[in-house]
Amino acid sequence: MEATDGKAGPDWSIQDVARLAGTTSRTLRHYDEIGLLKPSRVGSNGYRYYDGAALLQLQRILLLRELGLGLPAIAGVFRQQTDAVQALGRHLEWLAQEQERLTRQMASVRQTIETVKGGGDMVAEKMFDGFDHTQYKDEVEERWGKDSYAKSDAWWRGMGAIEQREWKLRAAKLGSDWIAAAGSGLSPAGPEAQDLARRHVEWLTSIPGTPAAEDGGDIKGYVLGLAEMYVADARFAANYGGEPGARFVRDALLAYAEEHL
Repeated sequence: MEATDGKAGPDWSIQDVARLAGTTSRTLRHYDEIGLLKPSRVGSNGYRYYDGAALLQLQRILLLRELGLGLPAIAGVFRQQTDAVQALGRHLEWLAQEQERLTRQMASVRQTIETVKGGGDMVAEKMFDGFDHTQYKDEVEERWGKDSYAKSDAWWRGMGAIEQREWKLRAAKLGSDWIAAAGSGLSPAGPEAQDLARRHVEWLTSIPGTPAAEDGGDIKGYVLGLAEMYVADARFAANYGGEPGARFVRDALLAYAEEHL
């Protein structure tokens, strides 16, 4: 670290930044070439130097990379979210929600390990919490009728174990992609979120018995109703990282429904 000529604050060489951030000088040079992270100055020797603002930008890049976003998507986030502090605040909220979720998962796995070591009986309800599709039977029948539940239940039970696992993985991937998008500062009306909304609607229409899957059904009304439910009902909001994530999903679905349904 050294003082920057003509500036009050210090800056760091590209080698220092690479070491501190756990990345490489080559990666930082690539970020510079594509306009994602410019050095604060270039010395007479051609070396790149980075000030505090540049480090803040790099922190955001690394956080978004961990969420699975590609470099073009990250560039889009920066264009839409110019307030770095606000964006990091949203990301911090998402990290806190992820920490809580991972803590619950760790507790569940730890209990399973202790049960196996102790020769005790497995508690299936705790091992597979959230996977019982019958837990909402009464609610589904009340909202959409017994026929709707019967069709979806028959469809689910007609699947083999592999098909059920693949369907769960598809749903889990969609949920994790929503959480990543919500935590990244993307616009709900932007192309990335709207592609997720398209996938979400396709997922809904693949489930027999729902209004979205029935011929002549009110797909738009169903999607709009679910979108609001995701925010209003904490059980559904939890699937998207809590209420902030659920609001992001709702807003994206509302925009998609108005445009395409």
